[in-house]
Amino acid sequence: MAFNKIWYTVALGLLLPFSYAHTDFFTSIGHMTDLINTEKDLVVSLKDYIKAEESKLEQIKKWAEKLDQLTDTATKDPEGFLGHPVNAFKLMKRLNTEWGELESLVLKDMSDGFISNMTIQRQFFPNDEDQTGAAKALLRLQDTYNLDTDTLSRGNLPGVKHKSFLTAEDCFELGKIAYTEADYYHTELWMEQALKQLDEGEVSSADKVYILDYLSYAVYQQGDLSKAMTLTKRLLELDPEHQRANGNMKYFEYIMAKEKEANKSSTDSEDQMEKETEVKKKDYLPERRKYEMLCRGEGLKMTPRRQKRLFCRYYDGNRNPRYILGPVKQEDEWDKPRIVRFLDIISDEEIETVKELAKPRLSRATVHDPETGKLTTAHYRVSKSAWLSGYESPVVSRINTRIQDLTGLDVSTAEELQVANYGVGGQYEPHFDFGRKDEPDAFKELGTGNRIATWLFYMSDVSAGGATVFPEVGASVWPKKGTAVFWYNLFPSGEGDYSTRHAACPVLVGNKWVSNKWLHERGQEFRRPCTLSELE
Repeated sequence: MAFNKIWYTVALGLLLPFSYAHTDFFTSIGHMTDLINTEKDLVVSLKDYIKAEESKLEQIKKWAEKLDQLTDTATKDPEGFLGHPVNAFKLMKRLNTEWGELESLVLKDMSDGFISNMTIQRQFFPNDEDQTGAAKALLRLQDTYNLDTDTLSRGNLPGVKHKSFLTAEDCFELGKIAYTEADYYHTELWMEQALKQLDEGEVSSADKVYILDYLSYAVYQQGDLSKAMTLTKRLLELDPEHQRANGNMKYFEYIMAKEKEANKSSTDSEDQMEKETEVKKKDYLPERRKYEMLCRGEGLKMTPRRQKRLFCRYYDGNRNPRYILGPVKQEDEWDKPRIVRFLDIISDEEIETVKELAKPRLSRATVHDPETGKLTTAHYRVSKSAWLSGYESPVVSRINTRIQDLTGLDVSTAEELQVANYGVGGQYEPHFDFGRKDEPDAFKELGTGNRIATWLFYMSDVSAGGATVFPEVGASVWPKKGTAVFWYNLFPSGEGDYSTRHAACPVLVGNKWVSNKWLHERGQEFRRPCTLSELE
């Protein structure tokens, strides 16, 4: 019997690697979309492998069924069966040739194509840093938007198109990542969520013993000794021989006994200390609280009197020839500092062109290190950015000209157009765009002075989150595709306007694309003359 050959080939064209390897995937949703395509191609490869294995097993099964019938007949009357010369010949042939072919088929490895593709693609996979970064992003979103673990675990987020949920194992992994960062607060939250889902009957590979081990220690580290003991007792009910839990239990009992003795001699001074600690906690990072409140839309509300001073208008760029007959729509977002928004100021076609130019160059966004004066990555800026020059594309050149016409400022001394795409929970915490007096060399290499103003395009709508907020004054500016906001960072005197300290809130749901232009002092001497008053 001759076996039909099985040809198992996977189109390598489906799995061609990226032309270059990306890093920090978690900092850009735009780059993460490449991973979706990669995973889809791997699934196609895996299904081809499964088909090859099924075809192989089908041939073996047919061979076995045929031989089963033949041997049943032969064993009932061996001599009579072999008395037929054809049967004798075929027995010799089967044992000498066909069983050997069957052995080769059984030993044939059908996974070569799939494993080869996996090997090619693995070098472009996210790494541990990406997984940790994405996990930290979920924790950051949880804190910023006051989300409880159950809401986040069940994927009940505003504006979602594709609902997803976290398994008990996912929750356990989040808790472990928080634990490795000594973040016992989030460790407790996510270990409890994992335990809750297991208690509700979820089938999972997560082990309650491991979860309780992490959870009891995290609770102890936060000072709740009674709860830590309760959790450790539960762990020991599941695994009475657990060495660490038994040791912890003895230690907890020892500490509890000492605390009882100490409580007998305690005084009112402890109560006073607790009150002072509580006051300190309330005062802890006031800017951070303002920032998070603004991100949630809970910021300061402008008084009706101030609101009456905000207007919308058709703006011609101070009678700029390009806009006299076709003025643009402009509206006031805030009064001090003055923040204005231009509507329908960049077309969808222009946005797509800018994104296509920027995407191959996107790299982890950096910040100026005040100590070294060099650019470096920072945990408080989670995005990727690229820089586009006007000479690269007529679209970019046209955008630059538009900014100059509408601001009245010279863009020849401005920085290149920066395009940014935010990642999972992408954000940029409160910062100034201009260089402060304690950073005299911030833009020295440019030779164009300080950043006098900021122009910011919103190139996508964001389903939830992603606002630009100004904690000092309580302003929140929400992304709206096709619009741009503009503000001055410096007073006409050249002094920095500290009320322009701003932040990009974490993206809760959606994909945020922006581009910005930082305009500098040089070239503006006659366009925005200096004043003698420092704050004017």
